[in-house]
Amino acid sequence: MTRWARWADARGTGERGSAVVDFVLVLVVVLPLFLGICQVALVLHVRNTLTSAASEGARYAATADRSFADGAARTRDQITGALAARFARQVVAGPATVRGAPGVQVQVVAEVPPLGLWGPAVRLVSTGHAVEEPAS
Repeated sequence: MTRWARWADARGTGERGSAVVDFVLVLVVVLPLFLGICQVALVLHVRNTLTSAASEGARYAATADRSFADGAARTRDQITGALAARFARQVVAGPATVRGAPGVQVQVVAEVPPLGLWGPAVRLVSTGHAVEEPAS
């Protein structure tokens, strides 16, 4: 073994600490990507839940013995049970025309907060419709 080889072997190969640098470089790319995917998943989950609750509330209000306030209350209960009460603050139910027939419309407006430390909240507007049940 030459003197240079013994000296390099004794000191190491000069790559000491490179794993930490590699980890930080990869983390800078992967962490925002991961948070972005989680944010999209959260927004889609909340949107689908609000739409389902609005549709359920509209169907409930469209029955013969229920009012618009009953449909709004049912929607609030569904949202509170599935997500949180803060998503059920703006629920409005009223009359609507569904393909030419009298019906009920329930609209929910909510904001989904950002996951990270920065960024705007995402405003969602979900609407559910149902045809009114005829009184017999």
